[in-house]
Amino acid sequence: MDTRINVTEKVKLKSPILIEGLPGIGNVGRVAAGYLVSEMKMKRFAELYSQHFLPLVILHEDAVAHLLKCEFYYYKGKKNDIIVLTGDTQSISPEGHYDVCECILDFAEKLGVKEIITLGGFAEAREVSEPRVIGAVNNKKLMKKYDNYGIDFKEKAVGTVVGASGLLLGLGDVRGINGLCLMGETLGLPLITDPRAADKVLQVLTKILELKLDLSKLETIVNEMEEKIKRAETIHKKVLRDFPKTKEDIRYIG
Repeated sequence: MDTRINVTEKVKLKSPILIEGLPGIGNVGRVAAGYLVSEMKMKRFAELYSQHFLPLVILHEDAVAHLLKCEFYYYKGKKNDIIVLTGDTQSISPEGHYDVCECILDFAEKLGVKEIITLGGFAEAREVSEPRVIGAVNNKKLMKKYDNYGIDFKEKAVGTVVGASGLLLGLGDVRGINGLCLMGETLGLPLITDPRAADKVLQVLTKILELKLDLSKLETIVNEMEEKIKRAETIHKKVLRDFPKTKEDIRYIG
């Protein structure tokens, strides 16, 4: 199997914005994207499978085996339609990240995407009582566009943004696709899900997208997502364990 996307429903979208929220530090992006899908009652229309995911299947209570996958959902908005990409895992290899992200961008371009917003966690290695939302863009001109949303673009110690949240911005820039990354400050442990950081990211994201979203249910939804989150955390732990060690201080992953 190579990296492929299976379309389960053909949709026509109006100036769609792609939102990416895959498992990562604090599961901030995964939780935020999952909550958005749930609360906005988004419809799934495509699935992504890849040989670059861990070589395993997931067994559910019915004893049916399922491959790891990422899923695309859509929502019909007033000004822009919204696509949300979320799922079980990210690639386990550097080359796989490039392959998967290029596949995502090929698909996004066919759908007419001109703007991408990626979601993730910013690891601080300490308790954060009031998380900030750290921002990064792939075009300096975009800072002015997002200047009034309470995003901190002044943080100088990000260093690297590893995984889809970073590569979609970098590779998207080559294709002329504008990109914004929203990172919620979090403790930074892969096995601790941080709903507070996800809440802060969602507050900013909903303002940008001009969506009315009730965030009071976030903790309840996180509890309902517990099985999927634990599964993602286990998978992500394996990714971190197998990820090549470097001498650089990588403060943010995925």
